[in-house]
Amino acid sequence: MEEKSKSLYVKRTQRDYPMSFKLSVVREIEQGELSARGAMLKYGIQGHGTVLNWCRKFGNFDREMVVNNMSKEKTPQQRIFELEQENERLRRQNAFLQKEVEDATDKAGILDMIIKIAEEELHLPIRKKLPPEQSKGTPKSKRNR
Repeated sequence: MEEKSKSLYVKRTQRDYPMSFKLSVVREIEQGELSARGAMLKYGIQGHGTVLNWCRKFGNFDREMVVNNMSKEKTPQQRIFELEQENERLRRQNAFLQKEVEDATDKAGILDMIIKIAEEELHLPIRKKLPPEQSKGTPKSKRNR
């Protein structure tokens, strides 16, 4: 009995499905008749990624249009609430990033002072001091090929 169940299971690849089948599945998904998961269950496709790959390769699904259409269906109060939430999120993100910039500036200043003290007390040339002729652009040498 165990041998029968093993013989019925056939591992399939994307190449096993004909192009017309792939295109019809993608068309159904794009028209909203099925979700990727629904197509997987309806047609016995084994992998969720398989259906998503077909949609990426063969679909002309415009995600921006769907997002814009969804936002048009919302009431003005819902839209205002969403914008307020987005505004608050951006304020928090801005405050966080400003704090990160301040910390990075402080860290750079501290490291600069540490290097200066180490150079003065230990008399070690830590910073690379370029001679004036190196700072100017030098012509590239031509190689013989």
